[in-house]
Amino acid sequence: MAFWTWSELVWLAEMFIRLLAATILGGLVGYEREHANRPAGFRTHILVSLGAALVMVTAEFVFRKYSMQANLDPTRMGAQVISGIGFLGAGTIIRTGNSVKGLTTAASLWAVSCIGLACGSGFYLGAILATLFTFLTLIALKRLEKHLAAKHGDLTLLIHLNQYGQDVLSILAIAEEMNLAVRKLQLLPEENDDQKGVHLRLTLAKVLPESKAQFLQKLYKLPTVLAASDE
Repeated sequence: MAFWTWSELVWLAEMFIRLLAATILGGLVGYEREHANRPAGFRTHILVSLGAALVMVTAEFVFRKYSMQANLDPTRMGAQVISGIGFLGAGTIIRTGNSVKGLTTAASLWAVSCIGLACGSGFYLGAILATLFTFLTLIALKRLEKHLAAKHGDLTLLIHLNQYGQDVLSILAIAEEMNLAVRKLQLLPEENDDQKGVHLRLTLAKVLPESKAQFLQKLYKLPTVLAASDE
């Protein structure tokens, strides 16, 4: 019966810590994306970070085991993660007319894959700093973007409809009729069972106060619209 040596036990403990760090740090970034109702959320970011860390751990394991028998490059597997994560990021990007959504989520997936690689290689300080800066970018700079959008006259409305139907197209038609540019129209998932129906987040560019009042007036004439408020 074979027993683990002390050096092997220490190495296994280190690998456990690396995978755990990748799970926690990837989860922190994923939590923000989940809270923002993005398609790639909490679990997706954890799996990407954990998988990337496992690649680096596996590369180190292979190098330790076979380096005396062949000339191996322990960074080669990690390089494939950086280039290969693009397929997953591309799946989160959606283009609707002139609007493109999902770029930030795609970038965050790529970032957590790099964080996972850092954890997998034992570069904890770099992984932690990258996570803090990524989290800061997603949280703090998002508020700055909203402030700048409001400064330029952009208007974001949360619209509650009793059902999803023709009135969604009617909302876009009203905006077009009033020459209001639609930056984004997003269908939000239901979070409160007490509020049945559909919730939309609509962002319009450069809306004057009188145009806002007129738009809301026409909005409330639609039969399925229950409420509309500024975000």
